[in-house]
Amino acid sequence: MNFTLFVTALLTGLGFVGIVTILAKLLGPRTYNAQKEEPYECGIPTKGRTWMQFRVGYYLFAILFLMFDVETMFLFPWAVVMRSLGPTGLLSVLFFLFILVLGLAYAWRKGALKWQ
Repeated sequence: MNFTLFVTALLTGLGFVGIVTILAKLLGPRTYNAQKEEPYECGIPTKGRTWMQFRVGYYLFAILFLMFDVETMFLFPWAVVMRSLGPTGLLSVLFFLFILVLGLAYAWRKGALKWQ
């Protein structure tokens, strides 16, 4: 029963994505010109080379920010139902925060938070 439901949902999702992609290709506007092919950065024409490498530290910093941002969003639902969860809920939130602090300490110790 559960497998059939999963396969049905999967096929429905894949079918919907396929149909919408095909319709977008068939019905979408097809205007190409030289100006559309130029690279832009925030609406401003770029100066210099457009394909340049960035330090991996920038990506690591962004990933860490997103990771901690998303993980702290999990705290809101817990805060809403905290009283109904009781001591078990409190311990699970404290454990979650402990893991967050350990991750932050690890990133700090490795120097991932240094902006150079």
